[in-house]
Amino acid sequence: MVQAYILIQTDVGRATAVAETIAAFPGVLQAEDVTGPYDVIVRAQADTVDELGRMVVAKIQRVDGITRTLTCPVVHI
Repeated sequence: MVQAYILIQTDVGRATAVAETIAAFPGVLQAEDVTGPYDVIVRAQADTVDELGRMVVAKIQRVDGITRTLTCPVVHI
């Protein structure tokens, strides 16, 4: 199991709608709108890194109102 935080920048005024949309996706554990340099932070999981990448590119990045994402995989050192 691979988990990651996905930091998202949105168009002005779109953070809540983006977070609500993404929260409903399979594999998304949490999606919150926040303040700071990013507008939404998502915690997601998938069976493999490839599946996680497909989730980000094929689902999350296609949500209307998203301008940029940064995916940060969780590591256990």
